[in-house]
Amino acid sequence: MHCPYCRNCDTRVLDSRVAEDGGSIRRRRTCNDCGKRFTTVEQMQLTVLKRSGATEPFTRDKAVSGVRKACKGRPVSEDDLARLGQTVEGHLRAEGWAEVPAHEVGLAILGPLRELDEVAYLRFASVYRAFESAADFESEIAMLRMEREQQQSAATG
Repeated sequence: MHCPYCRNCDTRVLDSRVAEDGGSIRRRRTCNDCGKRFTTVEQMQLTVLKRSGATEPFTRDKAVSGVRKACKGRPVSEDDLARLGQTVEGHLRAEGWAEVPAHEVGLAILGPLRELDEVAYLRFASVYRAFESAADFESEIAMLRMEREQQQSAATG
């Protein structure tokens, strides 16, 4: 690591701490040449493998941007979307992906979005799964109703 003050590459780590979310490490360093101290943050990079074969860094903002469109006009706040982005990223990291296919990002979004808002879920799923007819919507709605009934009977029984 180069010193940001004198550009010397001989620096020493004084202290390391894992961030609260577990996704980064904060290191306090000192330069052995000029003696100044500075902080670095190391973050594990999650990469998305696009259908074209290209790769790009995963960003919560990009994952949430499509969801934001599906939530337009729905009672979903920016905080809800931020939590959803954090949940999706956490899920992908927990799965152990270093390079996650773009398709898996979409799948990771569907579950938390269904819990957040069913209408937004249907909107997002219709684009993501390329619904072609009203029958596709009907079968997805039937599945949602069946799951809801199962949850209600499990809660009461």
